[in-house]
Amino acid sequence: MRIAQVAPLYESVPPKLYGGTERVMSYLTEELVRQGHDVTLFASGDSETTARLVPVCEGALRLQGDKIVDPIAHHLRMIEVVMREASSFDVIHFHPEYLHFPMTRRHPIASLTTLHGRLDIPDLFPLFREFSEAQLVSISDSQRTPMPWANWIATVHHGLPEDLHGSRMQAGEYLAFLGRLSPEKRPDRAIDIAIRAGMPIRIAAKIDRTDEEYFEAKIRKLLEHPLVEYVGEIGEGEKAEFLGNASALLFPIDWPEPFGLVMIESMACGTPVIAWKMGSTPEIVDDGMTGYLVDSIEGAVAAVGKLSSLDRRICRAIFERRFSARRMSADYLKVYQQLLSDEPTVMAPQTSQAEAVASDEEGAVMPEVRQM
Repeated sequence: MRIAQVAPLYESVPPKLYGGTERVMSYLTEELVRQGHDVTLFASGDSETTARLVPVCEGALRLQGDKIVDPIAHHLRMIEVVMREASSFDVIHFHPEYLHFPMTRRHPIASLTTLHGRLDIPDLFPLFREFSEAQLVSISDSQRTPMPWANWIATVHHGLPEDLHGSRMQAGEYLAFLGRLSPEKRPDRAIDIAIRAGMPIRIAAKIDRTDEEYFEAKIRKLLEHPLVEYVGEIGEGEKAEFLGNASALLFPIDWPEPFGLVMIESMACGTPVIAWKMGSTPEIVDDGMTGYLVDSIEGAVAAVGKLSSLDRRICRAIFERRFSARRMSADYLKVYQQLLSDEPTVMAPQTSQAEAVASDEEGAVMPEVRQM
């Protein structure tokens, strides 16, 4: 099959440091190539792939700092480059959200869009109602909740190469936090949990420009506690050791997380996850098997005390069964094949959670949210 993968340009594919969307795109692209498909990747010029690379800009936009004033300009140019080659592909798989919708509406091509971000933003509702024909894939059933009426054709959970992280069967002596130091990720909660549990915590995280004020006001002083070690932003090659040597990953989010790649990265290492029960976490964490789902600081502290009852081999086995790149690529290939056939292009969701959410035609009134 001739497949185009179209990436956001903020990070390379795979990213040099932080970048969940681009990392997943890399895993999917490489697995499709491994299976013998003819794959073209439209991405930044510093991307690395065994597919045919079409470099749309010199390098990852985020890493170019003040040199990049308007990132949307680069993305619009990329969409034009993609559409010029559209007849060369059987399927075009878009990942940069919705900027391509006006173009795909006007071209008779088989295309789909995986939405990687949060959707509880009222500004998005009129857009997705206007482009109601756009064929959408969610990365969790929970992600669909604000827009159950959209044209969802599948839910495909993320996956990782099975050999990416080696599992560690001996639990470590610290708790881990990996991600961003931002209000919705709640590093303050993670630190509070560790201190109350009397366990060291190691924090590997980036600080976005938009989160610098939050970091200075809420987090910097917390890093001075003797149980807290801040190691900064880490790359892919450092994750296996960081997560594998931890007793557990803390994932105390305070927002409707669409997926949470770090949870399955932790499980791949055999390390259980203690996660707040919201967003996608009930779809990812098997409570009492690959970790614990909690809804309070006290519950999280109690979960730390129960970690010894979890079998790290089971964490790894469930990862291999549910969250491998092979499974992810197989799910996407089913979607591609359905797009090219006369069959209905609707796959059953991973769980019934999203379909059970009641919604009126105009969308529910949403709480105040932070745009990612």
